[in-house]
Amino acid sequence: MAKLLVVEDDDAISEPLVRALVREGHEVAHAASGEAALAEIDADDPDLVVLDVGLPGIDGIEVCRRVAERRPRPAILMLTARSSELDEVLGLDAGADDYLTKPFTLSVLTARVRALLRRGEQGAAEAGGVRVDPSARRAWNGEAELELSPKEFDLLALLVSRAGEAVRREEIMDRVWDENWWGPTKTLDTHIGWLRRKLGDPQLITTVRGVGFRFEPGG
Repeated sequence: MAKLLVVEDDDAISEPLVRALVREGHEVAHAASGEAALAEIDADDPDLVVLDVGLPGIDGIEVCRRVAERRPRPAILMLTARSSELDEVLGLDAGADDYLTKPFTLSVLTARVRALLRRGEQGAAEAGGVRVDPSARRAWNGEAELELSPKEFDLLALLVSRAGEAVRREEIMDRVWDENWWGPTKTLDTHIGWLRRKLGDPQLITTVRGVGFRFEPGG
């Protein structure tokens, strides 16, 4: 059982959402404003926050930025009525781990929650001089700590945990973006490019043509 916080000011959305997550076996609290959400997070330290962008007072983007700075920090699933790519980028840059546009079905949302909670259960892994600690959401290349976005972190954690294996594109999309991802897979190539730049030379992530990507375990 995980501790969850639903931050949503619309009762028509929050009430069925809380009920659905309770049916999944979780302990679920609710907050209707950004200020109340931050107070609840400080008091109860949830494992995951379902966070609406459009909140009274402190908006969801600012709440996300503040929560993402915590160590350890909860996973964050952002909800929004807006669907533009710019809004998605703002949410992910603020530290969100995943993003869901209204309207959504409860089955899709609960699947996203399960996927985020599974990611938090991964054990630490090391390969090619890169070390990843999923429980702390931290990664190092040698002695230098890497500054990674949430998706970059999840992608690196998966590849390092499977070092030496060719991981299929489809599996990466399912594990990092989840099985309900409907957007273009070019986002994976973009994130791989960002990771390669942050890891530097020698290149540790190899493209396996027609399959996916492999993290080189090193000597």
